[in-house]
Amino acid sequence: MPILDPVKKTIAQKHRLYMKICRDCGARNAETALKCRKCKGKNLRWKKREIVK
Repeated sequence: MPILDPVKKTIAQKHRLYMKICRDCGARNAETALKCRKCKGKNLRWKKREIVK
């Protein structure tokens, strides 16, 4: 079921795609995170993303 409303689509993309991933344990973290919520490591990376229009 595709989302046709452009405002809702950008909100959904931001929620799903803009997060940080821990390089140690693979947990998903908030985009504002400085350390992992699960293992408390500081080795975080941005999630790889490709926005499809």
